[in-house]
Amino acid sequence: MDEWLLGAAELPVVRVYGWLAGWGSCGYFVKHEEAEKALAGLQWVRRWTGGGIVDHRRDWTYTVVIPRGEVLAASRGAESYRVIHRALARAMSVAGLALAGEAAPAAGGVCFHQAVEHDVVDAAGRKLAGAGQRRTADGLLHQGSVAVKGDAELARKLAAELARDVVEVDFQPPEERIATLVTERYGSVAWRDRR
Repeated sequence: MDEWLLGAAELPVVRVYGWLAGWGSCGYFVKHEEAEKALAGLQWVRRWTGGGIVDHRRDWTYTVVIPRGEVLAASRGAESYRVIHRALARAMSVAGLALAGEAAPAAGGVCFHQAVEHDVVDAAGRKLAGAGQRRTADGLLHQGSVAVKGDAELARKLAAELARDVVEVDFQPPEERIATLVTERYGSVAWRDRR
């Protein structure tokens, strides 16, 4: 869905979604066997974005799509990551969560085990939010995971932190295109195990 959105969106989009029980995802550059070793017993899918190993059994996931031509789409990776995570931290603070701010630079790995630069951390320094990004000629795709219970209201707050005007849209992607992406990429064992 997110890959399709990146190619189709004419305006920035914040999308929130959930996972079926028992799923994890690994970033584009993560070795599949590392994911299985780190979090045994999950079903796995490889993301199109970077980032680490994510256990989706208890997280809140969102995507930000920034089409080509928007300032944030042209920003360097660390800067767009910082801007989106600052907006997320403000939205989470408004929702009543106690935060410490941003994490310092560090190595990645299993998401929520160690924060990397610009991740959102709580008052005790525990990682609450991380993400992976991908840039193409179409723009920027940012896929994030938050280790707190989120809802539609948090999504609205995040969108409001990133944009002057927010409009909720119910879009329906072309089923055939999504089915092709699942068959050729995200549902393929060859894609999942490619690294």
